[in-house]
Amino acid sequence: QEKIKQRRAQMLVHSYIYYRLDETIVSDHQWQTWADELVALQNEYPHPVGFYDIVFASWDGSTGYHLPHDEWVVNKANYILRLCNG
Repeated sequence: QEKIKQRRAQMLVHSYIYYRLDETIVSDHQWQTWADELVALQNEYPHPVGFYDIVFASWDGSTGYHLPHDEWVVNKANYILRLCNG
């Protein structure tokens, strides 16, 4: 469950950074590796984990463009950007 939550958070945050802020912290290859791992984990453990379950219910890992950017995502993305940009 924790790995699913971690990967979902990464998909949400890095998709927001890429699609909404037009910045990149991780490579496309790394993002896709995480996405593929998340899809595999969700197929293996299809039970709700209590973290954006509805958003990722039918997600196939092909894109993060449509993922939500609510207050939590925006705040976490901005925090990570501040850390990376020093």
